Amino acid sequence: MIAHDIAQAGTSIWLDDLSRSKISGTDSLSLPTRIKNSGVVGVTTNPSIFNSAITGSVDYASDIAAMKSQSPEEIVKKLTTDDVRQACGLFSEIYAKTAGVDGRVSIEVDPRLAHETQKTINEGKELWALVNRPNLMIKVPATLAGLPAITELIASGISVNVTLIFSCQRYEEVIDAFIAGVEEATKRGNDVSQIHSVASFFISRIDTAVDQALKKINTPESLALLGQVAIANAVLAYELFLIKSASARWGKLKAAGAHMQRPLWASTGVKDPAYDDTRYVMELIAPHTVNTMPQSTLDAVLDHGKFHGNTITPAIEKSHVVMAQLAKTGVSLTSITDTLEVDGVASFSKAWQALLDDVDKVRSA
Repeated sequence: MIAHDIAQAGTSIWLDDLSRSKISGTDSLSLPTRIKNSGVVGVTTNPSIFNSAITGSVDYASDIAAMKSQSPEEIVKKLTTDDVRQACGLFSEIYAKTAGVDGRVSIEVDPRLAHETQKTINEGKELWALVNRPNLMIKVPATLAGLPAITELIASGISVNVTLIFSCQRYEEVIDAFIAGVEEATKRGNDVSQIHSVASFFISRIDTAVDQALKKINTPESLALLGQVAIANAVLAYELFLIKSASARWGKLKAAGAHMQRPLWASTGVKDPAYDDTRYVMELIAPHTVNTMPQSTLDAVLDHGKFHGNTITPAIEKSHVVMAQLAKTGVSLTSITDTLEVDGVASFSKAWQALLDDVDKVRSA
């Protein structure tokens, strides 16, 4: 089975989706069935997923009605943390079997706090206490304000999923923030063997933006790079992971029982129908990685994904060439990734606000 092959190669399959019906359901799309039959060993959520789940279903109406005296923020926090806590329960066996590496469920801090360090820290700690499950991960956007929040949450013994990473430069800052957090955790006497982290590196949005720029240039050199940059960017991020994992600084922490932050490939649904719909999974397989997939991508992988083993490490040299060729076209990847970070925060903030507004309408009805 292809899910088994992917897992054996070192890439954990997580599902980028959650709703109450999926937690309690018994059909082929339910979470218990996915865990049993599809190799799913973790779940990620984001504001868009919760917006879709809660506003697109009647499953939450009675709960919202029962809490109508509370604010929309309080209601949404209760609904989302309840769902995540239940999902954590479904993965408790995997969490125990993998010594905490997998069996993880992520919940994101309010994306409107992405540029406020202390409020992000406060909300991260509040969510950690509210869900109160060891296999939880708190998602923190990789903004400049998010970096010190990552350090503080890790130092406090909280497992963190760093999200909205688009560039290798920002990814390096994320790794350094994580390592600083582990160092501080040891000083505070926290058990670093219980702290886990992933760094969510976004894929498909890179190709969407870069391809658009390359098509505008419309030269043989630019068109030859279509569909290559997102994967090359991720491959070079993995190279950075290998370099940091082998550093003397990390070696000391590893000897103390610490676990290195794993790269997680996010936004792996293929947006261009001209591309193979499994490419952001099958071309990004390597040890110590995670791929969180939307339902449609997971189903495509299970149905017709072609397994070629570790596809990242052999592609490192070629990926450097791709980036050099991109630079020659005049396309600025830095400018694109900076824009994508801003747009990503804005998109999640908009989805969160839409969820609050819809809950307010149901509450007031």
